[in-house]
Amino acid sequence: MTESRANYGVDAPAVLAGLSIGGVAELGVAAACFAAGWTILAVVLLVGGLTLVAGAGFFAHTTLRGKFQVWDAELDALGLAGDEHVLDLGCGRGLVLLKAAARVPSGRATGVDLWTRDQSGNNREATLANARAEGVADRVELVTGDMRALPFDDAAFDLVVSSLAVHNIPDADGRARAVAEAFRVLRPGGRLRLADFRYGGDYAAVLSERGALDVEVRDLGPRFWYGGPHARTAMVTATRP
Repeated sequence: MTESRANYGVDAPAVLAGLSIGGVAELGVAAACFAAGWTILAVVLLVGGLTLVAGAGFFAHTTLRGKFQVWDAELDALGLAGDEHVLDLGCGRGLVLLKAAARVPSGRATGVDLWTRDQSGNNREATLANARAEGVADRVELVTGDMRALPFDDAAFDLVVSSLAVHNIPDADGRARAVAEAFRVLRPGGRLRLADFRYGGDYAAVLSERGALDVEVRDLGPRFWYGGPHARTAMVTATRP
């Protein structure tokens, strides 16, 4: 029996709350300034408030719907045979992990995370509950571990995925190690799909240095904006020879 419904939480809930509250507050002050006849200040506050509210809208759409659509399309495009072994780096509450698991009915999907607070309610138990709700718990394994030193043998996985996780590593060397580890555990012919912002070019450089094929960085568009185009998400793709 499966649980009623999976719950994948909200990414960076404090940021979303800040955009929403800040935007509404600025609009309120703008209205007061208009009433007082301070037109120029009111217009400045109005523009700022509308920008924050729009950012909150983009952020909410991404975290509640947009990223789901993007990852469905990305995984479908891979044409998985159904028996692959998949690894999700920084799996969180399991959105990408469990979507992948649903596409490998005779394979395995392993999620690695340190269960930090960059996502609301991020913990191992929540991910297991989602796996049961999605009906894929029989092929899912969760590992508490650091993506900079993965506890897996070389060439253990057919596909490595990650969504907005590697950037949480604070230093460039650490991020490079995580990407190198993702490449290390790929089997020959294995594929990498790594969605993140700010550091896509750096990730691609690490993969190219290690001889990866078909290395590409592409923008995922407005469905994956966390507040606007300044926080857009890119997909880094590569194949192990």
